[in-house]
Amino acid sequence: MEIQPFRAFRYHPAKVSLDKVLTQPYDKITPGMQARYYQASPYNLVRIILGDSKTEKDVYRAAAEHFRNWRDEGMLRADAEPSLYPYSQRFTPPGQSQEVERRGFIALGRIYDYSDAVVFRHELTHSKPKQDRLDLLRATRAQFEQLFMLYSDPRGAIDGLLLKYASSPEIQVRDEYGVEHRVGRCADREIIRQVLGLMADKKIIIADGHHRYETAQDYRDERAASGRREDSPANYAVMTFVNMDATGLLILPTHRVVHSLPGFDKDLFLRSAFPYFTVEQSPAVDPAELMSRLADAGKQQPAFLAVIGREAFLMRSRPGAADSLLAGVSARQRQLDLVHLHKILLEHVLGLTEESIRLQQNIRYIRDAGEALQQVLDGANIAFLVNPVSINQVRDIAFAGEVLPQKSTDFYPKLLSGLTIYSME
Repeated sequence: MEIQPFRAFRYHPAKVSLDKVLTQPYDKITPGMQARYYQASPYNLVRIILGDSKTEKDVYRAAAEHFRNWRDEGMLRADAEPSLYPYSQRFTPPGQSQEVERRGFIALGRIYDYSDAVVFRHELTHSKPKQDRLDLLRATRAQFEQLFMLYSDPRGAIDGLLLKYASSPEIQVRDEYGVEHRVGRCADREIIRQVLGLMADKKIIIADGHHRYETAQDYRDERAASGRREDSPANYAVMTFVNMDATGLLILPTHRVVHSLPGFDKDLFLRSAFPYFTVEQSPAVDPAELMSRLADAGKQQPAFLAVIGREAFLMRSRPGAADSLLAGVSARQRQLDLVHLHKILLEHVLGLTEESIRLQQNIRYIRDAGEALQQVLDGANIAFLVNPVSINQVRDIAFAGEVLPQKSTDFYPKLLSGLTIYSME
């Protein structure tokens, strides 16, 4: 993986409080969060990465104007030297009490085609979000949010080289979820040379940011078609690189809630599922207790909990029972709980199509188990509580050139947007 240092544009801390201007990633910002960001500061990054179509006729043109004006005002200023930016996040995982730290660094990464077998995806993307991000990139010629990338470094040599700079952060801010974000800066040419050398043969997995990565591919190709040179700034994207072998890398489960199925019948569902799964009934009580029970069950074979009303049903896959339904699915994929859930229960038993699932017509994706249970009590047909996908499963499937089912991974916490901005002008 070719990486490069860069002169990041960053908010001037003497002119604005960073906790008033930095945001969560654009696709994680709810309408309520957007309104709160707008009220926090006239320089909040939400004005660029999302905009307000109610007050701005052209949100992309407005974004470009904001970016230009903020630079002219000195609100955003470029660092004097090309640098790498050590980035750490200290957080308490949901449902736990012990704080952990995830470390990485921010740099420019070359944009590769997937066929180059350097950068690997683990999920498929859809066209609408990519078009939106492409329009923003065309207008601003800048990237305001880092792609979240994973690399393997079992000995932690790269983090070790940058540790001194990580320990002296120039940015230190706590977000609305209580996560402390710390960003340092390394302009030492020898350290940079060593990091670039260690990264040169790395293969990279996209953790978060598939749409933005593929948008960057499209923009690179547009610039190349217009006669841009080989070393065009559009050949790179701003990325946060995290060692997948280090501690602090957390993947949360994303539960499924199925709703609005006409004539849904609990007994018929259980009878139809029984040939493929063993079923153990218990009361649907404490979400933490249910998830603990599920974690134990998932150590042996694919398993999940189906919650209907106030009852929970622990479902374990019967070995070989669904081979005909999993025909064409690789051995790696057959180890995934979510593949059994999607192919056998959602599609075969409940009759949902791949297209309807993709369009989320009868399904919602919920991070919090308690919220999923509440939605069932509020009238949804059934909630499926699932275990998280492991980083080893993500690694194996991505490097094999395969993709996981939709909404399989939820890397926590998210990277803050606006920490380091890459201008291609």
